[in-house]
Amino acid sequence: MSQFAVHPALPAQRLTGVASSPVRDLLALIDRPDVISFAGGLPAPELFDVDGMRAAFDHVLSSPGGRRHLQYAPTEGNPDLRTLVAARMTARGLPTSAADLLVTTGSQQALTLIAAALLDPGDVVAAEEPTYLAALQCFQLAGCRIVTVPSDDSGIDPAALADVLATARPKLLYLVPTFANPTGRTLPVARRAEIASLAAAHGMWVVEDDPYGELRYRGEPVAALAAQPDAGDRVLHLGSFSKIAVPGLRLGWVRTPATLRPALTVAKQAADLHTSTIDQAAAAAWLEATDMTAHVAGLRDAYRARRDAMMAAMPSTAPAGSTWTDPDGGMFTWVRLPGEVDTATMLPAALARDVAFVPGAPFYAGPPDTATMRLSFTTHTPAEITEGMGRLATVLRTPAS
Repeated sequence: MSQFAVHPALPAQRLTGVASSPVRDLLALIDRPDVISFAGGLPAPELFDVDGMRAAFDHVLSSPGGRRHLQYAPTEGNPDLRTLVAARMTARGLPTSAADLLVTTGSQQALTLIAAALLDPGDVVAAEEPTYLAALQCFQLAGCRIVTVPSDDSGIDPAALADVLATARPKLLYLVPTFANPTGRTLPVARRAEIASLAAAHGMWVVEDDPYGELRYRGEPVAALAAQPDAGDRVLHLGSFSKIAVPGLRLGWVRTPATLRPALTVAKQAADLHTSTIDQAAAAAWLEATDMTAHVAGLRDAYRARRDAMMAAMPSTAPAGSTWTDPDGGMFTWVRLPGEVDTATMLPAALARDVAFVPGAPFYAGPPDTATMRLSFTTHTPAEITEGMGRLATVLRTPAS
């Protein structure tokens, strides 16, 4: 035996600089019933339609074609599911056919497939700042250079995007334009039109990530960016069952321009052949059997009360001089504390008081604003939110030693 130890190879270079998600790390730390967590963007489990899901799985397994639902399946996805999803998207103002859709293992996989199909190492990706941190992870893993675009209370600034297009020439723009993660902001129609026009003029792809769009608690719906006349074949629209049904199914989809469909399908084949056959069949059966208008209305009513409870508690929770978003829908509010503080240093004290939040820094691809934090209001009841905000107040309003 050699006197020199042979060490295993280190992880791939592409993992360098891709940090672990603090949200996923926190979920591992706070799995205690006494913790009130505003950290994860988790739907409320008591609102899951367990009986309906059980009946859907029983139906597809008890049907004459039950064994077929346990077999390999087409990469593009279950035809019935795609037809039902397309009909819902069309009803919401984005004309869609089943052929436009590729079913993915959660919308997060759609991001990975888009990166594999469209982006080469060194390509530039533009993103609103701050933005969804798992998207940043995805593009970093693909070896892309991320350039940030400033935003304000109405979301990404089109004028700033025009400057970025002129200087950095990004190949793709990533956006969560409706009830954004982490800020809760919604991009107005006029800005959507400007962004679609810029994308068309510069030949830039746009990824419109829309997991929260149906969770509106006030105001009128805003049509998808992909529905803008100038969007043409430049916008890829992502959707998910995780927020309106159950996240455990890990079912999402991407509405693709025809020119990209073959490349994304090949990327999907290389990733996992196809998304779970039985889960797709059960989701289709559940959609067909469920009054989705009533189901989504129930989610909105429950989450509206929770959003209202957090907003009502905010003035007595955040110290004087703080600012926060008051979202029209979705799952999050974005808080900035006064001064040059670092919310990450406050997290241990919060956890010691059995309350959790996500510090804002990981949502920045550029220099972070460390005085920020994200709070999610969907997981807990209004009474629990009021209690949790009281615990958080003792941390945020305690002067640093």
